[in-house]
Amino acid sequence: MVLACLAAPLQAQSIFKVVPTPNGNHGVRNNNLMAVSASSPSDIWAVGQTTIHFDGMKWTAFSAPTIAGDNTSYLDGVVDVSSAEAWAAGIVGIGTGAPNQVIEHWDGTAWSVFQGPAFGPGDQPAIYGMTAVSANDIWTVGSLLTDNELLHSLFEHWDGSAWTAYAGPFYGFFRGVSADAPDDIWAVGYSGLNFVTFSQHFDGTAWKLVPTPDVGTGPNMLNGVVALAPNDVWAVGYSTATEKPPQGKYDVPSKTLIEHYDGTGWSVVPSPNVGPHSQYQSNKLYGVTAVSANDIWAFGAYEAASGNGNQSTLVLHWDGTSWTLVPSPSPEPGDFLDDILTSGVVTAPGSVWIVGSEDPAAQGKPVTATFVLHTTGG
Repeated sequence: MVLACLAAPLQAQSIFKVVPTPNGNHGVRNNNLMAVSASSPSDIWAVGQTTIHFDGMKWTAFSAPTIAGDNTSYLDGVVDVSSAEAWAAGIVGIGTGAPNQVIEHWDGTAWSVFQGPAFGPGDQPAIYGMTAVSANDIWTVGSLLTDNELLHSLFEHWDGSAWTAYAGPFYGFFRGVSADAPDDIWAVGYSGLNFVTFSQHFDGTAWKLVPTPDVGTGPNMLNGVVALAPNDVWAVGYSTATEKPPQGKYDVPSKTLIEHYDGTGWSVVPSPNVGPHSQYQSNKLYGVTAVSANDIWAFGAYEAASGNGNQSTLVLHWDGTSWTLVPSPSPEPGDFLDDILTSGVVTAPGSVWIVGSEDPAAQGKPVTATFVLHTTGG
């Protein structure tokens, strides 16, 4: 009875609408969107394995150096300062034996590779997120592999003149970063060894590890974070009850994981799921964005109970009291459903954009296509 109640809202009318978007890469290429940022309702950038821009009327694809949808390179963070300035960063050369980070800059006309910090010949830096306090106070987070042996946490800062790199102890891989003030910046992720969550906080002087709770004994991950105030920070991801399936089963479904920092410590906040109606129906959150302290959106995807690998969009909403499931579109243009939401931005009160990818599953179409949802409230 409870399971039916949880799933029912997804069948209702959604306040989100699918917005037509272009694919910068054509043919057998990927167009996943992994990050989005806006300086105004008519200036929004979404980046990933392609790069697209919204001018208030429509989305247009723009080329970005090194980004071609071939799974060797992608942009995992973006900061939109103004119509004449934006930053994006990520990783290039994946699988080539010599991966490296990339920082790109938009000057109002075109994207170009921007000089980042200098690294040694045996260093392999990677960037997994970007956030900004102001135009001259921008941070990226990532990892630094030295001589194929030693991993470090990597933080890079733009002060308006140059990018500077800082290395620290490695606690895991970052998946999200958010700034509320120059001395209140949060980054979250997961340990690559045992898949437990972690967070780090910048207090204006140094980045420090802050413990986060895990649920169950299986893999836990934090994929997104939004900092609203020193005592109001949200992080989202997923948890798994155990690594060992019950007898006769082959899998253990993951469930949504939402955590809140109240100025003293992190705690798990109850969050709903679709089902799970079977061992295969995992629910995972990949991002979070906020209109206000009492109007927050978390999003990701949930898998089909049949175990056929289909994924549909998943959206949750916080109203100041509890998290609830919210209906969200998940188009099915072909014979395989693979709709995933990864990043969001608020451009005005009630105006929420969420980006991700879908699989058209049709011959001659991209392997993955850009996918954007928008609501103006309702």
